[in-house]
Amino acid sequence: MKTRITELFGIKHPIILAGMSYISTPAMVAAVSNAGGLGILAAGDLSSEKLRAAINETRALTSKPFGVNVSFILPGAVDRAKVVLEEQVPVLNYALGRVSDLIKAVHGYGGKIIATVAVEKHALRAEQDGSDALIVTGHEAAAHGGNITSLVLIPRITGLAKVPVIAAGGFCDGKGLAAALVLGAEAISMGTRFATTKESPVHDYYKQATIKATVEDTIFSDRFDGMPGRVLKTKAAEEWVKKRVSLAQSIRDSLIFKRELKLSNWELIKGILNLKKAEKASFLNLARLPVGMSTLRRAVENGDEDGIYMCGQNVGSIEDIPTCAELIERIVAEAESILAKKARV
Repeated sequence: MKTRITELFGIKHPIILAGMSYISTPAMVAAVSNAGGLGILAAGDLSSEKLRAAINETRALTSKPFGVNVSFILPGAVDRAKVVLEEQVPVLNYALGRVSDLIKAVHGYGGKIIATVAVEKHALRAEQDGSDALIVTGHEAAAHGGNITSLVLIPRITGLAKVPVIAAGGFCDGKGLAAALVLGAEAISMGTRFATTKESPVHDYYKQATIKATVEDTIFSDRFDGMPGRVLKTKAAEEWVKKRVSLAQSIRDSLIFKRELKLSNWELIKGILNLKKAEKASFLNLARLPVGMSTLRRAVENGDEDGIYMCGQNVGSIEDIPTCAELIERIVAEAESILAKKARV
């Protein structure tokens, strides 16, 4: 299945792995890239040194194109972007920032840029800055999406942007890929679906919880980590949106976050101020960010029932745990069959 996205990145299938903290690890990225998709390595939970090591590990596992996701609203993002440049990673996927100079630098070594956006004005600005493609994230997505659903947002932006669009938010099967292509997108990005595969590092407790869940079993709130986001509905998640985070707990987890990312005090403070400005959030709500990251990690790595697991509305359509290769081949075959049948009508 050829699209502008497969041609742009030199991949076989128009399917992208979302860069998910604690989940999109080198092994996961390589599995998707080796299967013909484009794996995106998550950098938000890594220090610069750990990111460099992860890039090298990914290269040891695949000779195929892959990318790194950098969110410029998070502390230490500039240093992580420098690592991407120094390592000349084939694709930089960025979010929440204007980085025209960085885009020029990536293009300078022959790399490509994908901007992740959730609103129209950010999509057009990213295209203006020189991005090669856009991941357009609908309200259905796990973690941090916008307020507009994929069905409305994707055709709106594909009708305005000249660069190819990757649809994100609610996509997990061949029907979704076929729908995205009809809406004008050139590929789909998946998070929740890839998180429930054999290569995914997500603890089996949450893989099984995903399979058991319905499409109604998610919660969208800004009270998990200070930014509007979607998580799996659990008893812990329902209690989390109601309770206050103690200042002591926030400081404790901030110090852990600071140590793991090897941030200076100023980098940590600057990151919090950037978040406050971008999200128009109170400091009280932003105090949830380090605690939210900590609970997410415990869920993914340990299967902690008191953890918070980010999850999209498509969770109700996930019924098995295939390999990444099996999943990609199945999705493409189903989409091709659907589109062929529609073409004959």
